[in-house]
Amino acid sequence: MLHLDDLKPNAARRGGAAPDWPQRFAALARAAQDPRLQAFYRQGAPSGDCPLRDVPMAALDVETTGLDVRRDEIVSIGIVPMTLARIQASASRYWVVRPTTDLTPESVTIHAITHSQITTAPDLGAILEDVLDALAGRVVVVHCRDIERLFLNAALQSRIGEGLEFPVIDTMELEARLYRQPPGLLNRLLGRKPRHVSIRLAPSRERYRLPRYRAHHALTDALATGELLQAQVAHRFSPDTPLRKLWK
Repeated sequence: MLHLDDLKPNAARRGGAAPDWPQRFAALARAAQDPRLQAFYRQGAPSGDCPLRDVPMAALDVETTGLDVRRDEIVSIGIVPMTLARIQASASRYWVVRPTTDLTPESVTIHAITHSQITTAPDLGAILEDVLDALAGRVVVVHCRDIERLFLNAALQSRIGEGLEFPVIDTMELEARLYRQPPGLLNRLLGRKPRHVSIRLAPSRERYRLPRYRAHHALTDALATGELLQAQVAHRFSPDTPLRKLWK
């Protein structure tokens, strides 16, 4: 995924309380028209009081033709089911999908998905049920929630006329809590500027001494994001931390 620090300057720091996701899903299940969305929302969401150790999760990454949700589209999706204790790599899913927009030379260079690959790939609408099944009942783990949420929502809007909502734990946002906070009063008085620390996926993993993986492959980045969350919780939180402390 195109994990750029300046993707949206405030995206990783944006505040606001998370909705009551179980209640929100119940309302969305009643309102949804597409049977695939109905089935997804009927699986529900964990309570915000649920300890992290008991939360079913799915690490998710999408690769896109670019970063403009108004004109760019998804070209691949990777999903890895997980819990705080275990990455279920054997149950992971990966799809290359055919966008309605052209690939750019830049995007091909970044994610290595070529024109010949997307020519024979399905449209996202054809695999939508499989994607939703892989995410149903789970809290989604991402690195920069604006990518996965906005692009999946736009993809569904254009195909079935309905969007998609889901709770996320954003590992980039968790890093931003440490490294993108405004300087304290003393530092401001002394004119000290905060040290720039990258909160991109690879540098974040390095801080926890996690191994380097190939970047910009949806399945590998999903796996990397899931492992990063496990490390973040081990170092900074607790398995007993309630879900509401982390999700959005």
